Amino acid sequence: MLNTVSAGSAQKAAQLGWTGVVRFLHLAPRAFLPMRAAETVTLVAGKGIEGDRYMIGKEEGFYSHKPEEGRQVTLFELETLVALKRDAGIGLGPEEHRRNVSVEGVPLNHLVGRRFWLGETLLEATRLSVPCRHIEEITGKAIFDPLINRSGLNCKILQGGIVRIGDTVRNAT
Repeated sequence: MLNTVSAGSAQKAAQLGWTGVVRFLHLAPRAFLPMRAAETVTLVAGKGIEGDRYMIGKEEGFYSHKPEEGRQVTLFELETLVALKRDAGIGLGPEEHRRNVSVEGVPLNHLVGRRFWLGETLLEATRLSVPCRHIEEITGKAIFDPLINRSGLNCKILQGGIVRIGDTVRNAT
């Protein structure tokens, strides 16, 4: 059965009807500071999240020396936290993965190059996030290898607005 999977399977999966939900929101004003939980965050088109370390023009993050338009907001699947605990025995909280938005029911790996709605905001997925040794240093947890290809999604903000916990995440096409 696995040998019948075509190259277009990921694209077909992303086109199927799916709806997810925002479960957690986090930001940090500077590198190395703990992520701060929020009930709402404000996304600014073409810039980033108000008050976050990677807001374009105000960068103070660990990777700010490598500015990237496609890293204005980052998402992470809650299902990955469950798999990390189940498969590697590593408990990682939503505030520890250092991504801004934790979602449930969203096929993040299949959205690269696609547009989708995060609440009232419109995002374009630019690339998958790469696991980071920096997160291992901060948490003291060996998560680099288990998070390869499951480390979240980097996005550009096309239409800004407020994102709230409980908002719907849905395909834009």
